[in-house]
Amino acid sequence: MSTTTQAGEALGALPRQRSRPVPPRRSPRSAPQLCVRRASLLADVLALLAAVALLGGAGAADDMVVFGLVLLAGLGAAGLHRARLNLSVLDELPVVLVAALAAAGTTAATAAVLRYPPLDAVVVARLGGAVLLVLAARALVYAVVAAARRSRRVAHRTVVVGCGGLGGQLADVLGRGTHGLLPVGFVDDDPQLAAGERPLPVLGGLRDLPSVVRATGADTVVLGFSNAPERVVVDVVRACHRLDVEIFTVPRYWQVHSTHRLVEVVHGIPLVRLRRPAFRSSTWRLKRVVDVVGAAAGLALLWPLVAVCALAVRREGGPGVLFRQVRVGLDGREFELLKLRSLRPVDAAESATTWSIADDDRVGPVGRLMRRTSLDELPQLWNVLRGDMSLVGPRPERPHFVQRFTAEHEDYLWRHRVPCGLTGWAQINGLRGDTSIGERARFDNFYVENWSLWLDLLVLLRTTAHVVSGTGR
Repeated sequence: MSTTTQAGEALGALPRQRSRPVPPRRSPRSAPQLCVRRASLLADVLALLAAVALLGGAGAADDMVVFGLVLLAGLGAAGLHRARLNLSVLDELPVVLVAALAAAGTTAATAAVLRYPPLDAVVVARLGGAVLLVLAARALVYAVVAAARRSRRVAHRTVVVGCGGLGGQLADVLGRGTHGLLPVGFVDDDPQLAAGERPLPVLGGLRDLPSVVRATGADTVVLGFSNAPERVVVDVVRACHRLDVEIFTVPRYWQVHSTHRLVEVVHGIPLVRLRRPAFRSSTWRLKRVVDVVGAAAGLALLWPLVAVCALAVRREGGPGVLFRQVRVGLDGREFELLKLRSLRPVDAAESATTWSIADDDRVGPVGRLMRRTSLDELPQLWNVLRGDMSLVGPRPERPHFVQRFTAEHEDYLWRHRVPCGLTGWAQINGLRGDTSIGERARFDNFYVENWSLWLDLLVLLRTTAHVVSGTGR
């Protein structure tokens, strides 16, 4: 990366991601992590197939199929097909019964609509038998998984953050093997436990966590309490998001923290599984597909408008209708951004360091119209098609200002974890032009952490409304 100042060095320290999203690499130790998720789903499917084969006779097969499909969907929606530390059929029983009641109601409604024979006592008994088969299959799977954990055939190498009283308790509890985790060491800047009291070695400071994870082959991190500032912990966790690890955290005031079925409890200590960042999800790959299709369609449909704007720019300001400027994108990499020229800068230094030309008297009527309607940004569809940008993402900035804003705003660096965008969450919330950089960084990081295809669509729709209404800049 060509940016060589303090901000550029900080950007260079980010774990690298390819410009086009790819599935995260999984180490050999990651396979057992999927055991509970896949095994519970497989157990449910096999149990329901057995129910259809064994209990679906005498005209009840159709009802059993509908019931099984709805029950399977309900169990998945309730989170019973996810990886878990605690496995108990009794704990899951209320959820399974509620899902079964919903499935039975759906089956009865389907029978009424399609004029099947209504559910009678025999069919209801068969549906109950299917639920019992599901519970039995789950109990068998959980027994197998528990045995594999006790024998250490399923043992996820785990790094514990915080070498204090709580960290010591976590290391002791997890070391018993009942939860499938194998603690390998602590990470802490200021260990509170004396050397003789530590059940595990201290492998480094908090900022060493990503390298410790790589060196130990760990695929799980448990965040206890350390003396490091919260800001440092957040930055380190964000750095770990590029690694193939599951992250659990102990809630603050965990002694009075209420639990629910999505909170893991290990020997009385609640653990909250941090949601994987959106750019690690399977749907993230669809973002690039949408970008290519959208940019290609936009260029094909809007080229007459771009041509008219280019002619107007040339008539107002002479030749050289395209304006090229270096911007910083994904992982701090620089690229050449294209715009229709609204002002001819005096020199390269002015182009690189002038924050805004909104009130510059040199901008003519054509330039002001294009900036107000964002028509000057249409050539960036080519940047999107090339892969420099996305349709939606944090807006790219020039290297000079990236250096400055990274030094001034601690969250600014992290907005470069995903490709920059033609429009963004901050922009549609009024943060464009001469507005707060700190607020922009907060909105951009919210987008990074909470991305979805629906959020992208929402941003595009609201951007279109801004452009049509002429409230762009």
